[in-house]
Amino acid sequence: MTLNDRIIAFAALGDFLRQFDGEKPIPQNDIIHNDLFFEKFVAAIHSAKHYNNWFLEKEVIFSFQQWAQALTNENLETWLSNYDLGIMQPKTIGIVMAGNIPLVGFHDLLSILITGHKVLIKLSSSDNKLIPLCCEYLIAINKNFKDFITITKDQLKDFDGVIATGSNNTARYFEHYFGKYPNIIRKNRNSIAVLTGNESTEDLEALGEDIFRYFGLGCRSVSKLFVPNDYNFDTFFKSIYKHNDLLNNDKYTNNYDYNKAVYLMSEYKMLDNGFLIIKEDESHASPIGSVFYEFYEDEESLSERLKNDEEKLQCVVNFPSNSKHVSFGETQKPSLNDYADGVDTIDFLLKI
Repeated sequence: MTLNDRIIAFAALGDFLRQFDGEKPIPQNDIIHNDLFFEKFVAAIHSAKHYNNWFLEKEVIFSFQQWAQALTNENLETWLSNYDLGIMQPKTIGIVMAGNIPLVGFHDLLSILITGHKVLIKLSSSDNKLIPLCCEYLIAINKNFKDFITITKDQLKDFDGVIATGSNNTARYFEHYFGKYPNIIRKNRNSIAVLTGNESTEDLEALGEDIFRYFGLGCRSVSKLFVPNDYNFDTFFKSIYKHNDLLNNDKYTNNYDYNKAVYLMSEYKMLDNGFLIIKEDESHASPIGSVFYEFYEDEESLSERLKNDEEKLQCVVNFPSNSKHVSFGETQKPSLNDYADGVDTIDFLLKI
């Protein structure tokens, strides 16, 4: 396959996913292989919540739409124009995928295949239906992908490099097992937002999307706020109130109730609007149903604090002086060159 063949295939997948933009998607006449895959994907959207309670239909559809917007010929060509993707000897790259949000490992899959390498996938049990279905579609578009994609339930073996994503605990295992191979090993990261008190209602509504999309389970989900001294949270609470339907999800409600009970028994100071707890805490990683906050004195001291915490952060909302800056409402809409942990995956793959 040429690079152009690979771009055409992924752009076709983008066109296909673009159909799934609401509760009742309608197949478009000009989409290739709709007869084979449209109903399969509809069924996958409906059934996702049965094997992972966090994968509500609207969350899966949101993920599909983000990838549909990214996977265009123009976007793919622009992204790859920054690299020298000449003829290369394909290597086998293993992926140990996370399963916290729908299609979370897709960017690694895309990066490996688009550079001409073969991929060996170890799926997460929490997301083991959507990725294989996307792979099936790619193979239908270009049968040559069949020799480039392998999904295994066993321990990875016979590979030349690896990309593994997990917690800080599993990262220690990854480093032990994969340390002798070229690797990217990702650990826990969190995202934070900086508020000044001058934000508009629209800004804070958009921040609600950064906090609650995927129930806050992604590393790009905002789990902590930095606020100036004497910050008034009233406008913040009013602006995010439209997300109170989160309580319709039993898993979210159970987490919220549990963490609230723990905080109350421990006599922590906290604020609560009935579906979100905010608690003053120096940590960046807040449990589901809560967001931590911390006061800051001035931008200079905050900038230094965030610089020291760089290895722990994925996105920094509303702090343009930071290299990880993202605008309100954009954390879950990364571009193709928005690499996890700031590690250039394509550059890594070209050097193997």
